[in-house]
Amino acid sequence: MLNDISFSSVSDVRIGPGSSDELGASVRDLSSKHVLVVTDAEILALGLLDSALKSLKKSGIAVTIFSEVVADPPESVVFSGLELARKAGCDGVVGFGGGSSLDVAKLLAVLIKSNQSLAEIYGVDRIDGSRLPLIQVPTTAGTGSEATMVSIITTGKTTKAGVVSRSLLADSIILDASLTLGLPAHVTAATGIDAMVHAIEAFTSVRLKNPLSDMLAKESLSMLSTNISKAVHNGNDLSARQEMLIGAMLAGQAFANAPVAAVHALAYPLGGNYHIPHGLSNSLVLPHVLRFNEPSAASLYYQLVPSIFGSDKALMQGQATAMLAEYFLDLARDFGLPTALRELDIPEDDLEMLADEAMLQTRLLINNPREMEKPDALAIYRKAY
Repeated sequence: MLNDISFSSVSDVRIGPGSSDELGASVRDLSSKHVLVVTDAEILALGLLDSALKSLKKSGIAVTIFSEVVADPPESVVFSGLELARKAGCDGVVGFGGGSSLDVAKLLAVLIKSNQSLAEIYGVDRIDGSRLPLIQVPTTAGTGSEATMVSIITTGKTTKAGVVSRSLLADSIILDASLTLGLPAHVTAATGIDAMVHAIEAFTSVRLKNPLSDMLAKESLSMLSTNISKAVHNGNDLSARQEMLIGAMLAGQAFANAPVAAVHALAYPLGGNYHIPHGLSNSLVLPHVLRFNEPSAASLYYQLVPSIFGSDKALMQGQATAMLAEYFLDLARDFGLPTALRELDIPEDDLEMLADEAMLQTRLLINNPREMEKPDALAIYRKAY
């Protein structure tokens, strides 16, 4: 018998090259008159915001730009954005950029209107009250943050904390592939693999996995695997870029409801300690986590094979895990990404510390199809080394 299902997602999605030109109309539909645009300095310098800003001006929307977002944003970035938005009197928020900008935008949409502090909302379902209208415009096809109810913030030198709440789901998403055309190949590659990890872990999650998240995960993998090489090797392929954006959003919708697991638990310490981009961190440990999970997840991996390799791929169930692991190693090699921790000058003596930190990611590890203890995590890091 199927268990009761709770599934949450964004209600409005606008898709197509140039769709960010309609940002003003989207903001007006939400009755905002003065928006805080949350982005980073590089996007501002590259002019990616120019067309969207013209659209806002044309619609009579006042704009305050906050461009201090950095990768793995610390709490200080949230506090700076909050101070700016309150002084300006913003009544709406637009996240415009990669996952870090979208994560910060979610929190600001809540905090600008709230009496709660950031510290008070860390955890699951701790947000009281409503938030400001929120529109998310991703410029990378990877994190899926535009479609999730999670925001991750750096709280210390190597530590992070998350806010998980349906209040973080945006009112509207705009997927405009023209904004991704300038992405370097290595960024396209790592973020694309990140999205594929989201889909795989959502499909194999032991908590909250359901037919809706399964459907989204499979379709996401199909779109991403079909288009990732095209997007990496020909960055101007607008069709492939658009498919990647849609695939990443579908993966975001999947793991927003069926949470990710051990790949992310082992990736987070790599990002926290060595500032390795999140997608690359996932890519480095993914093949080895797949092999670790095989005793518990072989049948699920077998079900994912047609989404990546096509329905006519004949193989035995026991071959699926190895096939997927080799596929992702081959992808990384083809894209010129590192495939071993040693290539990033990570000291071998640090592996024990990394395993200790991975074990702290209990909210992720409880979703893994096979129970993982510290010796298992350490063995995976050693294989990845």
